[in-house]
Parts: sequence; structure tokens; C-alpha cells
Amino acid sequence: MKYRIMGKTGERVSALGFGMMRLPIVDGDPSHIDEPKAAAMLHQAIDQGINYIDTAYPYHGTGFQKGGQSEPFVGRALKGGYREKVKLATKLPSWLVHERGDFDRYLDEQLNRLQTSWIDFYLIHTLDRKRWPQVVEAGVFDFIEKALKSGKIKHIGFSFHDQLSLFKEIVDAYPWDMCQIQYNYLDENYQAGTEGLKYAASKGLGVVIMEPLRGGSLVQQMPPDACEIFTRADSSKSLADWGLSWVMNHPEVSVVLSGMSSMEQLETNIKIAEHSEPGMLSDSEMSAIEKVKELFKSRQKIGCTGCGYCMPCPAGVNIPENFKLYNTAYLFNNLEHCKFSYGLLTQHQQAQYCKKCGRCEQHCPQGLPIMETLVKVHQALQGSNVTFEGA
Repeated sequence: MKYRIMGKTGERVSALGFGMMRLPIVDGDPSHIDEPKAAAMLHQAIDQGINYIDTAYPYHGTGFQKGGQSEPFVGRALKGGYREKVKLATKLPSWLVHERGDFDRYLDEQLNRLQTSWIDFYLIHTLDRKRWPQVVEAGVFDFIEKALKSGKIKHIGFSFHDQLSLFKEIVDAYPWDMCQIQYNYLDENYQAGTEGLKYAASKGLGVVIMEPLRGGSLVQQMPPDACEIFTRADSSKSLADWGLSWVMNHPEVSVVLSGMSSMEQLETNIKIAEHSEPGMLSDSEMSAIEKVKELFKSRQKIGCTGCGYCMPCPAGVNIPENFKLYNTAYLFNNLEHCKFSYGLLTQHQQAQYCKKCGRCEQHCPQGLPIMETLVKVHQALQGSNVTFEGA
């Protein structure tokens, strides 16, 4: 495994990080982790050199109002000497913070859930235009200083989902150690983007990348003609290799997170990370990626990464699956097949059952107009102009 230095912290971290958001699950229930398989994957990852493990308070849960199963699983899985081998990262649920005491309460709860006395990288989760002033007013800077001094956290950072101008404002507001942003070859100018990446690195921040494969869409939803472009450029590279190598090609990147749900995905990504390094892609390879980007952007209907932050829907709508079918219909020109799949969704999972409560849009990192788009999804995949129940 190749390693990089996490900005001014000087910490040596693996180029590939293991994200605990998409672990193998039981019977399709995201809150029920298949612990034997997940633990085997985590141990294999660490044994092969991955030392950056990323989780968060709500991961593998039933909503954002209480802790999910990811942190407790990680705590159990890192027993037996594994905790000392890794740099553990988790995130404070910023949306649940209303006053100064909330910061300490959630940190202590997370330390207990993770069965550890310290967290190596603690991030203020999902900062955006709404949450940033709220955590500042609640006393985030005082909390950070005292948490660092106590030793409960070693380094402080934030994860970000908003516009570039706000990103720079947050970077400049405190001497952060690191940050986490979405970045892939389709999102060079989205949210923080390339400019934000370079800006953070210039300030000495380590930069962790999430969604390097856009929730798997850069592998699972690639149109055949895009695949042909890559094949002509280098038939030995997999689609995951193209996506991850593009991100790792940037010297400003410290860690690339991958949410892996199978041992096969783990082994594939480890092999990619072992041969990837800054500046490794040739001009012809970069040209191939540019061609694919243009093709992909010309067909995609909605920029959903499948992150699942919009779930669970109170009405039961499977929002990521609806958007996946909608995009796939146009990417692969197979509308009829996607209509059939849409019809197979169980009761209330279809887009038509949206109640327009707006809860999903409050948590969407992409800021997508989910309710409006669900109307379009149903019209396209059902072939109907019916109005929603909540309209």
C-alpha cells in the first residue's frame, strides 16, 4: 500500500481509505450489517496496509436523529490489536447540535460507541450554508480547543457540501488539520471542486476525498460507448481503475475513500491504490477521461451519487433507486427495461408516493430538487402525468 502525508499533521495515511458507509448488509436492511463479512473485509484491509478508517454517527442507521450501527461495528471489529494499527475518523452530527453541551455529549457518546479513548480525525459533519453558522453560534471553536487539549481527538476537520465561496470561508475561519470533500472526474467544478482542493492544500490542510466513483455510478452506470473510449485508451484498466486513478493523480489529495461492500471490491481497489500515484496518468489517458466526461454529462438526468443521505423516506419511497433507474434509462437507452424494474418496486417505494414533506432535501449533500425530480421520474418510468399523493 502506498502512503501519503495528511497535510500539516504529518500523519502517514494510506492512499486508499476504507469508508464504513456501504458495508455488506443482511436482507437489504442497511441498519443490519453482515458483521462476519464486514469484519473479515476490515481486517483484510488493515492487514494489507489500509490504515485510514472512516465512519460517522448516522451510518447504517434508520435516519439522522440517532446513531446508526456503523460506529458500534467498527468498535467491535477493531478489537484484538487492530485499533492501534489505524487512524480512525468519525464525524460529529452537526444537524443535532443546538447548544455548547451538545458537542461534548455526542463526542463522548461516539467514543463509547467506538470503544476507544481517542479519535484520530474528528470531523464536523456535512457543513453547508445552514449548518455552519449554527455550529459557530453553538460554540464549535471552544469545543475544538478543549477536545484537542483533552486528547479525546488528535486532529480536527470538517466535511463539506456546499458552494466554493463558503468552503474557502470555512477553511479560513480556523486552523483546521484536514477536510473532506466530494471529488471525481465528473465533479471537478462541483461544490469545493478542483479550486477548493488546491486552496485547502495550500493552507496546509490534508484533503480526504469522498465519492471518488460517484456512489458507484462511474462503474455501474457507464454507457457502452463510454466504456469503449476507455477500452481503446487502455484495455487493461477497469472502470474503477480509471475513476480512482484520476483522483489519486492529484498531489493535493491525502486519502481517497471507498465505500466497499464485498471482498472483491476491496481487493480490486487495493491493487489500484498500490500502483496509483500523483502525476501518473498520461496525456492520452487524461484525454480519454475528458471524452467520457462529456459523454456522461450529456446524458445524465439527475446528479444523484446514491449516498443514501435522503433515506429513510417517511413515506417509504426508495429515492436512490428511483434516481438510479431514471439515470440508467437514459444512460443506456433502455427505458423499457427501467420501466419494468420500476414496476417491480414494492409498495410505496415508487416515486409517486412522495408526500412532499421535504425531509430528504434537507439532508441531500448535492442540494438536489428531489421532490420535483421524483415527479419527473414517475412520469418517465410510469408513462403517466398523475400528480403525487402529497401534491
